[in-house]
Amino acid sequence: MSSHDAATPAPHVPLWNIANILTMSRLVMVPVFVWFMFLDGTWWRLAAFAVFVLAAVTDRIDGELARRRGLVTDFGKIVDPIADKALTGAALVVLSIQGDLWWWVTIAILAREWGVTLLRFAVLRYVVMPASKGGKLKTVLQIVAISIYLFPLSVLPFSDVFTWVAHAVMAAALAVTLWTGVTYVLDAVRAVRAGKRETAG
Repeated sequence: MSSHDAATPAPHVPLWNIANILTMSRLVMVPVFVWFMFLDGTWWRLAAFAVFVLAAVTDRIDGELARRRGLVTDFGKIVDPIADKALTGAALVVLSIQGDLWWWVTIAILAREWGVTLLRFAVLRYVVMPASKGGKLKTVLQIVAISIYLFPLSVLPFSDVFTWVAHAVMAAALAVTLWTGVTYVLDAVRAVRAGKRETAG
């Protein structure tokens, strides 16, 4: 067989590529966001809102870069959802501490998010579970809802309307969050069973 017939090996993707660096930068922005949230004043609240939105935008950019430039790595598949959960989780907890969001909503979402993260690590020997389309929709809904809660609505006319919009979007986010949590569990069970069958065979 000639060298032309041999399969071309996949190019090595460096761990510290631009997509993974953006993912890590999102993690760095989390404590900055939390710090701004606990400072008094409308401008600090706006600063926290801006940091949150900027961090959320990097989530979109790093995924696009990874796919378009062939920079997808197992590290990125694992760390990217962790960075998302750190950002949204910190925002949910701070909003609940400050009385802007019910604690039961925060607890339900965090239980699902970190439960799925632990599940990903538990089945890592069988499969790497990237974010699904439903998971991405969940993230978008969470970010939109949190962004509305974070913005100092008191400076806007009809602030009560925006508050109800935030509640409605968060309700949708909660529903999708719990539904996708169930689908991840089912996917993990199927992957483990398939992996055990291959090992036995």
